[in-house]
Amino acid sequence: MRTGDLEEFRGFAQERLVHLRRAAYLMCGDWHHAEDITQTALAKLYSVWGRRRQIRNMEAYAHRVLTRACVDHMRRRWRREQPSCVLPDRAEPCADPALGLQVRAALAVLPPRQRAVVVLRYWADLDIAATAAAMGCSTGTVKSHTARALARLRSLLGDDADSDTFGAFAPPADSTREKVVLR
Repeated sequence: MRTGDLEEFRGFAQERLVHLRRAAYLMCGDWHHAEDITQTALAKLYSVWGRRRQIRNMEAYAHRVLTRACVDHMRRRWRREQPSCVLPDRAEPCADPALGLQVRAALAVLPPRQRAVVVLRYWADLDIAATAAAMGCSTGTVKSHTARALARLRSLLGDDADSDTFGAFAPPADSTREKVVLR
């Protein structure tokens, strides 16, 4: 890889590292695994960085690689040690820490692909088409996973789950995403 390409990759990785790690955490529910998944995703991105001009949207591609790395990790999860009785780390302080824990616990109940859809759609603020591209599936699959995941989250968090409930996701400070409305 040329020096200019290496510097460009470093810049991209430094700029997106926190966001990718938070997305990985929301998908897998464990900071240590999220760091491993993010590292794996960045290694895969590095291997194709020389061909980045052929990739239309590097951000969506990075989310796709991250999502696949997370799904692969979840499939292999049974081979690894499982810590217990450990409270999850918090991505950002939120107004109601108990609510943040409830949201993360509810996310942990969802199957990996439904969890990935919720994180990509409502935390990473990707539209349906970008989420489908990141996950390598059709837009109809994204819609059905979203509907099922939100219905499950409503049942776990109560019918009054609204945008304030999902404020516990703590999106990056530079995010311009609109509030999530579950109704």
